[in-house]
Amino acid sequence: MRRLFLLLMMFCTLPAWADNLDDLFTTAGWPEQRAHFVDALTAAQERYRNNLPPAVYQALVNNSNQRFAPDAMDRRAKEKMRNTLPDPVPALTFFQSPLGRRIVAAELLATRRDQLAKHAQGLPRIEASATRQLLINHLSRALPAREAGAEVTLAIAGVAADSLSSMIPGLLGGGQAQGMLDGQRQRLMEQIAGELDNTLLYVYRDLSDPELEEFVTFAESPDGKAYYLAALAAIRAGLAVGQSTSSLAQ
Repeated sequence: MRRLFLLLMMFCTLPAWADNLDDLFTTAGWPEQRAHFVDALTAAQERYRNNLPPAVYQALVNNSNQRFAPDAMDRRAKEKMRNTLPDPVPALTFFQSPLGRRIVAAELLATRRDQLAKHAQGLPRIEASATRQLLINHLSRALPAREAGAEVTLAIAGVAADSLSSMIPGLLGGGQAQGMLDGQRQRLMEQIAGELDNTLLYVYRDLSDPELEEFVTFAESPDGKAYYLAALAAIRAGLAVGQSTSSLAQ
């Protein structure tokens, strides 16, 4: 009887868990960040337009639109987070706080299309006190920013390789295309790491030192680590890292 009660209670809590996960996705800015990614993807497609033969360009657009269809990205990301984040409530509570909302707003501003275009040649160098530099350094080690940045870059590059493979079977077969992309991952993370502290100083420039310290405390806590670990896994799933476009259609 007790076992049956526990099973029933488990099923009763599933809808609440799902609601909390949906709330976390919305509160933490995932839909807006996905929209910003699609904006960046569209801009990348336009850059390819005049540099590729029409057939290759159209294959790239078709593949990228299929791989990065908004509903499919959200579904993959949510499913992965559901499987990797034991409890979404602590992260939801943090991001629903005034500080959490300021953090999300700062991140969404930084990834807007106009802001990316404005800083296409690089961010301004930010001067900061030793205390603030130390806080940012802790934050750069706690957040999976370098890994996420590398995955976004590889995902966009992967579409181009995938498009060539679909047009010329065997050109990059046998996992060669994915192997080429995997070989770039560490190099990309090293490049991002070199500018990460300055990037975070810029993105969170409007947060006070006490607010940054509170952010670091959350990011380094067990709940924060669990969220950001799940977030990175969700990003990879949403971007379909390591999967060919043809496999996503199956």
